[in-house]
Amino acid sequence: MTADPTAPAPAPIPTPTFADIVTARDLLATHLPPTPMWSYPALDAATGAEVHVKHENVQPVGAFKVRGGLTLLAGLDPTERARGLVTYSTGNHAQSIAYACAAFGVTGTVVMPAGANPAKVRAVRALGADVVLHGADMAGAQRRAERYADETGALLISPGDTPALVSGVGTAYLEICAARPDLDAIVVPVGSGTGAAAAVLVAAELAPNCRVIGVQSAAAPAAHDSWRAGTCVTRANTTVVDGLATGRGFALPQRLLRQGLADFLLVSDADIAVAQRLFATHAHTLAEGAGAAALAAVLTHPAEFAGRRIAVMCSGGNASPAEIAALGGRHE
Repeated sequence: MTADPTAPAPAPIPTPTFADIVTARDLLATHLPPTPMWSYPALDAATGAEVHVKHENVQPVGAFKVRGGLTLLAGLDPTERARGLVTYSTGNHAQSIAYACAAFGVTGTVVMPAGANPAKVRAVRALGADVVLHGADMAGAQRRAERYADETGALLISPGDTPALVSGVGTAYLEICAARPDLDAIVVPVGSGTGAAAAVLVAAELAPNCRVIGVQSAAAPAAHDSWRAGTCVTRANTTVVDGLATGRGFALPQRLLRQGLADFLLVSDADIAVAQRLFATHAHTLAEGAGAAALAAVLTHPAEFAGRRIAVMCSGGNASPAEIAALGGRHE
């Protein structure tokens, strides 16, 4: 189908600011307590760095994205809420939107890839959202969500290009910088890139000498390659780490990442599995693959982090049964 040349161009996506993140913190204070950030001597010894783990795995949906979902729903007007929401996700964003819809009494529908983590599918349904399983990957799920929005009038929520999501997840980095203003680096896993984009905004304001470093699976490098290219690109998405399984760059996070991301590292899915086991054995922490990606970068790039004071974002703990079973594998 040929695009209508007379159709108006889509409105530009507003860029969230540090002030928006502060506003989100005040809003979330009635919904979520701050999450802990701990250091573990055994983990420091294994990495050669002073590692502070931000435990977003203890959020009520097991992941940091709940901050964004609640911020989004709180900011919608009654007319928008009455339309219902539809979004697309591999899991944690889905749970975030489902949780927030339940909190605000809004109808929510999530399109997830057909092969989505069954535990995450169950969790989304348990929170009261409708789940549609469609497509082999996020791209297929996105197309189905867009059709659903056209057919029903539901408000379509992009997991990456939605300013309120960036503002909400940015509150985690306010907590990090308040607890440890002397950090040398914050290491952040990247799927859509909202978390790393928010970290850039917060660090620029509160810790300008702290480097924000993104991490993505080499088996799904779209955000990494978009950042290096300076424009959004699509890439093959073959990672088994569902929280990082995005096949394209998102415009809003990339705009912010280009402003202040210090570096962007790639790790293998195997490196991430090693980091998951190290979290379990050295830091008493169950991390899903995406939640262990930041630690994987520290382990695989020792020269970058040796002797440094760093925070790693454990973004989620929603490990699949297969991931949990693999924790008994070989480790140091």
